[in-house]
Amino acid sequence: YVSYNTMPGWAAFAPVRHLLAEHAETMSPRSSGLLGRADSALEFVDRLMATNPRFVAENPGVTNRLKRLKAKDRRYLVHEFFNGNWHPMHFSAMAGWLEPAKLQYACPADYLGHADRINLTPEQQEFLKEIPDATFREGVRDFLTNCQFRRDYWVKGARKLPALDQATGLRAQSVVLTTHRADVSLTFHGSLGEVTLGGAALGAVLDLLADHQPRTLGQIEASLQGQGVAFAQIREVVVLLLGAEDLAIAQAEAATLKARPHTDALNAHLIRKAQATGEVVCLASPVTGGGVNVGRCRQMFLLALSLGKTQPAEWARAAWRVLELQGQKMLKDGKTLETAEENLAELTRDAQDFAQKQLPILKALRVV
Repeated sequence: YVSYNTMPGWAAFAPVRHLLAEHAETMSPRSSGLLGRADSALEFVDRLMATNPRFVAENPGVTNRLKRLKAKDRRYLVHEFFNGNWHPMHFSAMAGWLEPAKLQYACPADYLGHADRINLTPEQQEFLKEIPDATFREGVRDFLTNCQFRRDYWVKGARKLPALDQATGLRAQSVVLTTHRADVSLTFHGSLGEVTLGGAALGAVLDLLADHQPRTLGQIEASLQGQGVAFAQIREVVVLLLGAEDLAIAQAEAATLKARPHTDALNAHLIRKAQATGEVVCLASPVTGGGVNVGRCRQMFLLALSLGKTQPAEWARAAWRVLELQGQKMLKDGKTLETAEENLAELTRDAQDFAQKQLPILKALRVV
């Protein structure tokens, strides 16, 4: 697995990044530290942009990208953009560097990278099919999508499965819905922007998986027979939902059972720790073999549930006692809730929402 900044997506912004890094290196005192130097560099570039440089006039997308950059955590910015070896590269350069290790490109590592209909127009898809060289084709694809970041799988001695074996393997793969059915967005983000998809296939797959039980793609196909949903449509829907993180790959039952004692112990430790800190906002699922987002207050709800409190109002009171002892308060719409009544009301609302939507999912994922 290799993830890396790529051209041509960074071509327009690269000079701005150079100015930021050079300002931090030469214009700010060392005593201000890396974070201080980054802030100073960003302030300088803001003043520079206010002079309406011709570069920005000819590259108008730079302004929005700079705004998005400034909104990110300063520690991330220092790590990502203020180092001495920031070199976005073309796909062909990465392929050349990995060739001595006998590694060949396999496929995108991000699911949405496989979804052509949200990344390429029909005309672009047909254009790419005319290019026989795989490396050159990927470079052209990056140009079509103005790709700035790639996530790739590379393999040694690539051998493609026969079509029949591919289809058999796909049909044997299990997936599980990890988002409340009503909260699943039908809008997906690709190189073409926001694309809203409808159709019978997407709704039928979501309705079938709404109980959050793992099913293989073959079982989904069998259940939807007679509804006019082809396997190719099921595969596309699954890829899109995996990319949107509304769906997760599910492990075999034997692997789930083997992992369960370990995830139970880890989750119990994290839930207890949540009383003191919100540092870890994930719990482990033996079904997916990965993490599930569960915020601090909801972890405290789970602790109350484990202690025999069965009603959301009880979970809210237990969480508020912990927060109140530490002088902490809830936020709502960006504002701090000052009174105990306001805090308890907000916690109760969240506990009820948790009981209705996320708790059944956590039970299906065997987090609880």
